[in-house]
Amino acid sequence: MMLDGCAMQASERASGFIGYGEILAPGTSPGSKWQFIIRPMPSFLFGVSEKVAIKILEKTKLDEKTRRMLSREIATMEGICHPHVIRLFEVVETYARIHLVIEYAPGGELFDKISVNGKFKEEDAKILYSQILSGVKYMHSLGFVHRDIKAENVFYAGPGLVKLGDFGFSTRLTEGPEQMLETFCGSPPYAAPELFRDESYLGPYVDIWALGVLLYLVVTGTMPFRARTVLGLKTLILDGKFIIPDHVSLPCRTLIRGTLKQTPLERLKIQEMLDSEWFKDIPLPSETPLPRCLLLPTISGDQNQISTREKEARTKLEKLGIDSTLLAAHLPSGPRSSVIGTYRIVMYKLSRITQNHSVKPVVTSPKTPPSPGPKKGQKSKMCSIL
Repeated sequence: MMLDGCAMQASERASGFIGYGEILAPGTSPGSKWQFIIRPMPSFLFGVSEKVAIKILEKTKLDEKTRRMLSREIATMEGICHPHVIRLFEVVETYARIHLVIEYAPGGELFDKISVNGKFKEEDAKILYSQILSGVKYMHSLGFVHRDIKAENVFYAGPGLVKLGDFGFSTRLTEGPEQMLETFCGSPPYAAPELFRDESYLGPYVDIWALGVLLYLVVTGTMPFRARTVLGLKTLILDGKFIIPDHVSLPCRTLIRGTLKQTPLERLKIQEMLDSEWFKDIPLPSETPLPRCLLLPTISGDQNQISTREKEARTKLEKLGIDSTLLAAHLPSGPRSSVIGTYRIVMYKLSRITQNHSVKPVVTSPKTPPSPGPKKGQKSKMCSIL
């Protein structure tokens, strides 16, 4: 995704071209985080163009806190390559803006699905929820915590396929899983009691509480703790009392109650959640992370060290003038290199072509009235690019 002089001017006007990609739908609000979709690759490479999403940040509006959040978001997405986590392709910086070029999830937010259609059938909820757990478990295994898990940050990438995104509040536990954090992050309805009560907290357990709130929302269509003000919400969360509707199965109730415990160390761990009775009748997502070559090219003189998919990607890249020497030269720059960004998108496209998802399509329960929990009409960041 190379930016020449003309392309930079075009991107500054939010019209024209970015690298190899034509902007399809410029955003209407300059302050909007998600402004347009582009075709990042010429169609002769695959016979059809591929869409990505671009998160745009105005440099003049970035205070110190926002810059730290952006740095954390890039670091987290750069460090994670998982089937159920939104992928970062490239970071494009111009004079006035920073663009994060990321994976496009055409199905929009889980939040909107629930707002429009209501609760999910449990048989469908199990599939999507297990995918979310799989992504969070992998994040935690690498020392990352999300700290903003909610339905607005879960996106439909395809039928029966969801991915976790928006890592602005994420951080890495450089001192290990017992490292104490102090910053209040996330959305109050999903906030664990220790965020309101204590000066410090354990990051992974905050994520697990939020996962419990999310599961409650998915299977009931409403939130476990509801109040008109943050103060009222704080009181309810600290009290810890909530009612689970009768239609929710006992295994699901047990899972919800196991995550929404007041004492962090008493909450279920993610593996315990995946091992619970509720998931016994479905195949769980694979534990195998995506190959690292999807993010960075393999630099080796031994062709046997390069996968068949990467070899195919390199053949296509050569049509764009990107050879092995250029890939090696740009490798240290990672996502801030247009060459590496182009490599990642080609690899992503090839992986999507060859991937045959065995997960059945997930649909919401028919004729379920809209949830009184999420506010109807509230738009998410991702929805503005659909």
